[in-house]
Amino acid sequence: MFFTYRKRVPTLFLLTVFLIFFLFHNYSLTAYATLEELAAEAEERKQLPIQSNQIDNWPIGPKISAQSAILMDANTGVILYAKNIHEKLYPASTTKILTTLIALENGDLDDMVSFSHEAVFTVPGDGSNMGMDEGEAITLEECLYGIMVGSANEVANAAAEYTSGSIDDFIALMNTRAKELGCTNSHFTNTNGLHDPDHYTTSYDLAMISKAFFQNEMLCKISNTSRYHFEPSATQPDDFYKLNKHKLINGEIPYDGILGGKTGYTDQSRQTLVTCAEQNGMKLICVVLKEESPDQFTDTAELFDYGFQNFQVLNVSENEEKFNIDNINFFQADNDIFGSSKPILSIDKDSYVIVPNMAGFSNLDSTIDYSIVGDDHVAEINYTYNGTYVGSAYVNLAEYTESTFEFNTDPSQSANIDGERINSTTNEEDTIFINIKKVLSGILIFGAAIIFIFIVHAVIVNKNNARRRQNRVERKKRRKERARSNLDDFDF
Repeated sequence: MFFTYRKRVPTLFLLTVFLIFFLFHNYSLTAYATLEELAAEAEERKQLPIQSNQIDNWPIGPKISAQSAILMDANTGVILYAKNIHEKLYPASTTKILTTLIALENGDLDDMVSFSHEAVFTVPGDGSNMGMDEGEAITLEECLYGIMVGSANEVANAAAEYTSGSIDDFIALMNTRAKELGCTNSHFTNTNGLHDPDHYTTSYDLAMISKAFFQNEMLCKISNTSRYHFEPSATQPDDFYKLNKHKLINGEIPYDGILGGKTGYTDQSRQTLVTCAEQNGMKLICVVLKEESPDQFTDTAELFDYGFQNFQVLNVSENEEKFNIDNINFFQADNDIFGSSKPILSIDKDSYVIVPNMAGFSNLDSTIDYSIVGDDHVAEINYTYNGTYVGSAYVNLAEYTESTFEFNTDPSQSANIDGERINSTTNEEDTIFINIKKVLSGILIFGAAIIFIFIVHAVIVNKNNARRRQNRVERKKRRKERARSNLDDFDF
């Protein structure tokens, strides 16, 4: 937490601080000893195992002094570096990533946010703040800048009250939203990350929250702002600036491709940091928890270098050669009942995998999941490298465009196995088959039902018509018989 005020500090307060300094002048000796202890703990943390380094043929990641760290692809969730990623730790002000995400998801940037007594006075005065007073108001957009750039605790509370009506209701929403984003080892008790034994997360969970955060362009812009100017208004009279203390954002430690991030610190959490950067077609999120300054910044830069320099992006539709469709000729050329010579299925052209530079697409294992629910998705292909997930791709109902994925039609590399990998007799690579019967069975059953209903309807209609015709014939016959009977009554 940083000691920040924008209001004029009373002279009496300064004198009090000066007196306390002299009364406790021996504190510096104690602090020095504590720094030595912290340095020793940091060195011990460097020796902790790095789980991603235990993957066969995986690039060896750097030893860093964070207790927990993760490097994750922001789009696919592929994990490139993992160190104690599921250990529960204190997030400090990186909590505000979730706070601002929820506030923006549920609010309007132009809405006015008022500061209640509870919002202002339930946070410690020596914590990060923006000096807002009870009764003042700023826009939600200014609130988000105050939270992410200035790390203002009271502003996080006000945004929570604006969003949910009360801080407690907003905290409940935080825990619900975290679970929706895939968090399994997190629990939040406040909006700002002030220390509470029951307020914790993991580097994995925080990366999953950040994954949603950095998909929003406005949040990227806000969190990547090095300095923000708050101008006076009718509801907020002061003119001041807030500076971002994230050194990869404010330029103190230059790094190409930074998209945003958030710092955090309490005595119990130590330094925490979340950062997002993009290079070489990769958008990576780095989270480090429990580290000492300035290592949280230098280690983050080192982890980004590790990711961008040792991994590559491979487009699935451009590299996949193992998938075939049973009876492919039924769906193409002269036998195509759909009136087109192009395949009716395609692999999503935007899907990709991330693999080590020394690996190729042919080194990946893959499985098909038919349980995917979606408007156009009929299956999902999941890829692994030495047992580690590296990406996935959807198999979609094809749009008839030139980019449609052409499935392999070589019969020498085909066999009929429903969605399972087998060894080809003519190729060492595995061949995977998509059984069209399984994909289209529902459509065929539905079509058969429609035809059956049509036939039954036609039979009923014809039967009714035949009955009416028979009735007309019988009526005519009866009329003729009555006519003859009447003639028989006359003697000619």
